[in-house]
Amino acid sequence: MSNPYFQFKQFTVWHDKCAMKVGTDGVLLGAWTPVWEVRHILDIGTGTGLVALMLAQRSPVDTKIVALEIDESAVEQAKENVVRTPWKERVEVVQADFIQYQSSDKFDVIVSNPPYFIDSLECPDQQRNAARHNNSLTYEELLKGVAGLLAEDGAFTVVIPADVADRLKTMALKWDLYAVRQLNVVTKPGGAPKRVLITFSFNNQECIIESLLTEIARHQYSEEYISLTREYYLNL
Repeated sequence: MSNPYFQFKQFTVWHDKCAMKVGTDGVLLGAWTPVWEVRHILDIGTGTGLVALMLAQRSPVDTKIVALEIDESAVEQAKENVVRTPWKERVEVVQADFIQYQSSDKFDVIVSNPPYFIDSLECPDQQRNAARHNNSLTYEELLKGVAGLLAEDGAFTVVIPADVADRLKTMALKWDLYAVRQLNVVTKPGGAPKRVLITFSFNNQECIIESLLTEIARHQYSEEYISLTREYYLNL
């Protein structure tokens, strides 16, 4: 049986009630997303609350974070995880379907680690399907909703499979969202990117593309990955 929780330096994330466990995708999203001088953050599909808590750790002390989640069990777990942290007054866990979600405020930063198995065979576990497939929230619906909630000078950062990155960037143009920053994640030396993080904004400018190697050998993190995540991982 896998460990029911993951211990970080400043907080603990329990994930035994959630279909999607703590993983590298979420950690990368939480560590790479820029949060300087932001006041209002939205985490779409927060799951355990991992990314919301990572952003709370390094964002300004008056930043408010809405952690949005549709699954009832995940909402319960995220609330339990948040209340055990120093940022419980700054992170609000909200149970809602993003497609119907509305806010009177615009967000400076929006993040999402969305369902990513497109058109693939579903497993019998419905909770896991909702977390891992995009049937309940398509990329089109995600981008449309983000465009309506993002501040004029805000930024939306998402982590997705590398093979859908170009499609997503083209799709985003429909809502005047432009890729301005991209991180291609490589898991082993010489390998092709498996995951991509992309930051979108309404500002049409040249996209800065970088690469990150996570491991130089099995269970041996690269210096660049350590530098990115050292404020979070317990043993770095």
